[in-house]
Amino acid sequence: MPTAPKKTDLKTTDSRRARSNATKQAMMRAAEKLIAQVGVENTSIREIVAEAGQKNESAIQYHFKNLSGLLEAIHTERSEQIQQYRAKALAEVLQSTNQPDLRQLCTLMVAPTFELARANADFRRYIKAFGHELALSEASPLKIVTTKGGGGESGLQVSSFLRKTLGHLDSSIFQQRMEAVVMLCSVAMSRQARQKNAFRGQQSEMFFHNLVDAMVGLLGAPVSPETQAASQE
Repeated sequence: MPTAPKKTDLKTTDSRRARSNATKQAMMRAAEKLIAQVGVENTSIREIVAEAGQKNESAIQYHFKNLSGLLEAIHTERSEQIQQYRAKALAEVLQSTNQPDLRQLCTLMVAPTFELARANADFRRYIKAFGHELALSEASPLKIVTTKGGGGESGLQVSSFLRKTLGHLDSSIFQQRMEAVVMLCSVAMSRQARQKNAFRGQQSEMFFHNLVDAMVGLLGAPVSPETQAASQE
């Protein structure tokens, strides 16, 4: 029969895992900080490793394979944090209604990112570093968010509620407006992250509520005859 692992072996394994996780976290936070300062195109692996307090550039290759793997790990971690926040917020909303209204749904779309950035300096740096990417992408920002699982299960639920709420929009117009909302939020959050007191104070409260107002207006606006005619061409 195979022998059970010794307690000392388990402690050694746990210690190595803890050190590995600490190293990965250090490099992820270092990458966010540097990219927020100078942009991803001006940030090198050597600089990230040095900022993270590592001595060997192979640390990124060992833990993430390459720079792309490091960036993907950052996005995955932040996406999971957003999903967890939204899932909790959605559950609270559903305690009082079976069908959230449009403003509640728009709030659920942006509040997780806003609140996480307000509470955590590292998350603010993440938004400053990457918040603009969706707006600048040549690919569909909505497709990127969906493909990468940015919304998770709670995001799918919010999208389903939105489709029911916006029944006056056909599928094509609904998708185009959702694309516009994703780009609007991307640009707005990125801009907010560059303010002196980003996500904090009275100005940030005004920013948040104005952004939700804009989302509600964009999604809920009636379809003009001009738009309807263009959609049928």
